[in-house]
Amino acid sequence: MTRDVQDPPVAAQTPPIVDAVVIGRNEGARLLACLRSLQGQLRQVIYVDSGSTDGSVAAAEALGVKIVSLDMSERFTAARARNAGLAHLDGDCTYVQLVDGDCEVVPGWIASATARLEADPRLAVVCGRRRERHPDSSIYNQLCDHEWDTPVGPAKACGGDALMRLRALQEVGGYRNDLIAGEEPELCLRLARAGWSIWRLDAEMTLHDAQMLRFSQWWQRSRRAGFAFAEGAALHGAGPERHWVAETRRALIWGAGIPAFILMLLPFSGWALLLLLVYPVQFLRLATRMGRRRAFYSILGKFAEAQGAMEYHWLRLRGRKRGLMEYK
Repeated sequence: MTRDVQDPPVAAQTPPIVDAVVIGRNEGARLLACLRSLQGQLRQVIYVDSGSTDGSVAAAEALGVKIVSLDMSERFTAARARNAGLAHLDGDCTYVQLVDGDCEVVPGWIASATARLEADPRLAVVCGRRRERHPDSSIYNQLCDHEWDTPVGPAKACGGDALMRLRALQEVGGYRNDLIAGEEPELCLRLARAGWSIWRLDAEMTLHDAQMLRFSQWWQRSRRAGFAFAEGAALHGAGPERHWVAETRRALIWGAGIPAFILMLLPFSGWALLLLLVYPVQFLRLATRMGRRRAFYSILGKFAEAQGAMEYHWLRLRGRKRGLMEYK
């Protein structure tokens, strides 16, 4: 008699371990919503606190979250906070969800993003749709909501919320601690140079609470963007990616160059004021693509961005670093 030969049993694949690193400072109820949204979706949550005085640390501890408190005698940046959290992940961790403390992670996001990372071993970062929680509260919140709506598919960068492959992060050395803004695009650029890729899923990811209700907040945030553009261009603008060179150039031309040129010509001819017509022409051009309201703030924002870009170069000439530009 012959006996059927059976194939040896296939060992079950070990599921990947997913952890989270949350950063925050005086986020209050928003932090609690963030931490609760992560419960049940991953193994552990590490909360990195940056000198909160509103009881955030005690509230996070009550939820069973691991706490890392930054030494605030050193220069603080969000990048530094994220690196501090990443340093506390053990070798078993496969993927890490990075999230800001004013964001709430949507149910099912981590499972969807993990599946996408599992399907592509050269994929380092997966992000999805970040939405503003209260877009109707102000035009500034609406502008943020439009900003988060990035194209689906291969991407050059992600925002503060994303699921990342820990091995890829470690390979490129994590975030740059010294960047006060724009740390995620800079990280993604280095990941791409190392052969990794970034993907934007067509899936809901997080709810963000900007609480941007005043013009001064929006201006400060736009100014910070200009600072980040200039610093990013100084770091990587000479590379093939021309990182943020175009963004910096646009800010300086529209927000500083044209007004300065008009002021130089004005003592010689009042006709120089006619050059101001380039702004309404630009408005009409942009309005056909993005609507009148967004076009108006896009042009106005160039003045704030130019201020930030010029501040970066001024500080760079003096060999100085800038602290955070917080808008709330």
